[in-house]
Amino acid sequence: MDKFVINGGKKLFGEISVPKAKNSYLAILAGCVLSSGVVVLHDCPQFVDVSKMLDILSILGAKVKKRDRDVEIDCRYISNYKVPQDLARQIRSSIFLLGPIIGRLKKALVSYPGGCDIGSRPIDLHLKGLRTLNVEINEKFGMIECEAHELKGNDFHLDYPSVGATENIMMAGVLAKGRTRIFNAAKEPEIVDLQNFINKMGGKIIGAGTDTIIVEGVESLSSCEYTPMADRIIAGTYLLAGATCGGDILVKDVKACHIYSLLNKLKDAGFDIKIKSDSIRLASSKRPVSFGKIETMPYPGFPTDMQPQALVLQTISSGVCIVTENLFETRLKHVPELVKMGANITMKDRMAIITGVDTLYGTEVCSTDLRAGAALTIAGMQAQGQTVVTNIHNIDRGYEKLDEAFCKLGADIKRV
Repeated sequence: MDKFVINGGKKLFGEISVPKAKNSYLAILAGCVLSSGVVVLHDCPQFVDVSKMLDILSILGAKVKKRDRDVEIDCRYISNYKVPQDLARQIRSSIFLLGPIIGRLKKALVSYPGGCDIGSRPIDLHLKGLRTLNVEINEKFGMIECEAHELKGNDFHLDYPSVGATENIMMAGVLAKGRTRIFNAAKEPEIVDLQNFINKMGGKIIGAGTDTIIVEGVESLSSCEYTPMADRIIAGTYLLAGATCGGDILVKDVKACHIYSLLNKLKDAGFDIKIKSDSIRLASSKRPVSFGKIETMPYPGFPTDMQPQALVLQTISSGVCIVTENLFETRLKHVPELVKMGANITMKDRMAIITGVDTLYGTEVCSTDLRAGAALTIAGMQAQGQTVVTNIHNIDRGYEKLDEAFCKLGADIKRV
């Protein structure tokens, strides 16, 4: 398998653009199943998960064509309701297809999804919501079999504001008869993006970004062209890399309002941050001050997908920081790897107590999941000496040539 070989200690300078959002693109690709026309999506990012989702759409019967950075998806002839097990078990987002396939074909068959090993991510809320819309569900032999002779809109209250469940129920309600209301809905910007995409095809959804989403069922959806939002997690990763390594970087094609929880902490830690309508500049010339506390929460709280990268910054910041991971019980697997590099971290359950050291030291570390891999790459860029990051296939699932992106800013990384 490929690995990153990193010669650390170099500051970062220059500008870099943010690709389109993995979590938005995957949900929107699933939403294409609802269309009875042709969808053109612009600026398709080169993430492994996106490629696998396109493969699934092809197997379902869509005709997929790539043109430079755009992708055309002809959904008129979708007829297969079975998601292949091998692909479904490789990407978590395969579960997003349940709602759209049921909405379009009135039945679906999919295996339990895969993805990063960051803890339990049950899909009970997805299934409970679909049952509310008159879907019959049988679970056996590791498969989820769904059938709905007639989808009926209904009210559903989420016990927890799950992003995936919110999106699945939204998409199932689009072609259902009547009105669907989702209470305690997740508020992430990617959900707003999905709403905007579906509405551009002729859907009738309001309320995304609030805790109540209302879906008025329609007969069908038509063709459209759409440009999804930029990836706020990648933007945060770039900014945290600049903060950890020092220097002066400009991150382009990002909306600051999507990552205010991170920007506020960076400002409090003493970083010079300048925000414009579509860019953020971060400069660092001295040792940062600890954040003091990081507690992951649903949006607009601090995102779990930025916790590993932010934790790396804390390892070389002045002071003590307590990191509490509230969303996923095993999302601190990067901590033992950072300890190998000289970080001073004490762990207890879902909590990590970090006392900042002057610098980290290079060694071989293993990427246990997507965001942990990005975090360890940043750690290697800051560390003295050489760091080797293995299992970087995890990183490629949600970053577009992360090594080349960081090299553009002055890092010394080789993919071997």
